[in-house]
Amino acid sequence: MNTTRSGRPALTRPDGTPVRVLVVDDDPDLAEVLSGALRYEGWEVRTACDGASALTGARELRPDAVVLDVMLPDTDGFAVLRSLHEVKPDVCVLFLTARDTVEDRIAGITAGGDDYVTKPFSLEEVVARLRGLLRRAGMARQQEEGPRMTVGDLVMDEEAREVTRAGQIVELSPTEFELLRFLMRNPRRVLSKAQILDRVWSYDFGGQAHVVELYISYLRKKVDAGRQPMIHTVRGAGYVLKPVL
Repeated sequence: MNTTRSGRPALTRPDGTPVRVLVVDDDPDLAEVLSGALRYEGWEVRTACDGASALTGARELRPDAVVLDVMLPDTDGFAVLRSLHEVKPDVCVLFLTARDTVEDRIAGITAGGDDYVTKPFSLEEVVARLRGLLRRAGMARQQEEGPRMTVGDLVMDEEAREVTRAGQIVELSPTEFELLRFLMRNPRRVLSKAQILDRVWSYDFGGQAHVVELYISYLRKKVDAGRQPMIHTVRGAGYVLKPVL
């Protein structure tokens, strides 16, 4: 397996070309440090210092992921995100912010962001979260792909990134897909919120579990809607996926 200079497995776009990342921050020193860390992964990186240049860069680069500061000199990151999705609807967005409240974190995710990093942060953390986002979105790949999984009438084709229940397609976002994959790899096993955060989001989310509850509710609406439920809450312990008997 190919590796990066950091020793991690190399991550590329599905066609084998370098992952493309746009870094948007009005602090040129921070943007340069972040860019250097991402180039170390073998990725193609471009920087922007405000919302206007971010949109120009997105149109030219067509990035797979954007590292986006919430506070910019000409607008805010949420407005930029909406415009980015018009340019490239499937782009992964990792928010950077100096604010560290549950409300701000949830606001970033419900606005359409995929993840959230609070300043100050480690470069390793940013790289790890980006790698996780890109894999979940199917925008990048390592050497191996997982097998087809079946739990009851729920089927996941990891290579095609397709989920069906009772033969009907279940449309999932990248994060919902990764959450369901973790549940399906551990059927009948109760998974704590901490375990889910660590596996699906690759970090502990500052000790907050609200995002797990939010995405479990999203999954239930899609997987269990109008059917006998497969996703169950075990009070005080976590969540479990069980086939319908």
